Amino acid sequence: MAERNLDFDAIVDRKNTNCLKYDFAVERGMPEDILPLWVADMDFKTSSYVQDALKAQAEHGIYGYSDSKEGYFEAVQSWILKRHGVKVEKEWLVKTPGIVFALAMAVQSYTREGEAVMIQQPVYYPFKSVIKENNRKVVNNTLVQKEDGRYYMDLTDFEDKIKKENVKMFILCNPHNPVGRVWSREELERIGDICYKHHVLIISDEIHSDFVFSGKHHVLAALKEEYKEITVTCTAPSKTFNIAGLQVSNIFIPNEDLRRKFTARIQASGYSEVNSAGLTACEAAYRYGEEWYQGMKAYVRENFSFMKKFLEEHVPQVKMLEPEGTYLVWLDFRALNLSHQELEDLIVHKAGLWLDRGTMFGEAGEGFQRVNAACPRTTLEEALKRIEKAIK
Repeated sequence: MAERNLDFDAIVDRKNTNCLKYDFAVERGMPEDILPLWVADMDFKTSSYVQDALKAQAEHGIYGYSDSKEGYFEAVQSWILKRHGVKVEKEWLVKTPGIVFALAMAVQSYTREGEAVMIQQPVYYPFKSVIKENNRKVVNNTLVQKEDGRYYMDLTDFEDKIKKENVKMFILCNPHNPVGRVWSREELERIGDICYKHHVLIISDEIHSDFVFSGKHHVLAALKEEYKEITVTCTAPSKTFNIAGLQVSNIFIPNEDLRRKFTARIQASGYSEVNSAGLTACEAAYRYGEEWYQGMKAYVRENFSFMKKFLEEHVPQVKMLEPEGTYLVWLDFRALNLSHQELEDLIVHKAGLWLDRGTMFGEAGEGFQRVNAACPRTTLEEALKRIEKAIK
């Protein structure tokens, strides 16, 4: 049976499906007719193999408590080995309903109230919220943008703050959302060595690891044997196969003591089995979704090229930071010399677009907007034309 969902130009009407992206503009303070390219899910139908597996499950008619058998782990293990050359072990695996939930469980498992947790802004905003809402101290090692437009880690500041603030945990984003960096082996080993030296646990969010367009994704925990003892690796099929609403993530914790504390905290939260549809979708995606994945990734790459060319030709004031990873684009509007409020007015009310404003990711994001490029090209073109018209 062949893959059927390879037409990524197709417009799928997502309105009136209780879709967060399209159906909740008014509830979130936006105009009703706004064009949304904000939240990180795709406007593409997932692999038809995933659809078929879910249909078969739905037709069974009983949706009771479920868990995964050997085939599930084999599919997950095989995908990670093929994609990243790393063999994960079954006993390392803890399934959660999502990575943000896993981050919160890690914060609660490994730190106490008032202790410091480090992040690298501008970064995915739930990183800050799960620290702050759990009454821990947020320590920010701000990424530095250099003349080439790329962002780099300030490693001197990284180590200084670990010592000064007595940091207990570091949450890494790799590939980085929203700036699109795929961290090099050298960069990862330098932060890994610093964390190991100062007994800092690393929670490595690698949810975008299947979206690498430049460089190579390195699984941090696999780079050195000692990193396994201090690292919790967070993965999920949700971004790769557009199944975020099915709520399943695969968290790998080689250190037995860390794993025991993590699972105990999950049990204390009252949570047990993950969504049965999520288990079905994950296994089908990793087992049969290769053709769809490759086609989707090629299409997104072409969207990046289209976007870059359009901006250079029509809106040269807006600079695009071409992503090394993720399907999210970090756009720099600072040359327009607008205040935060003026930029928001330009995007929302003049262009009629719902993007993620840069300040959501921290102060270092001021003057930027994050755009989700995983959509049909006609949708992306319409958004870019709206930006051009609004600026002119």
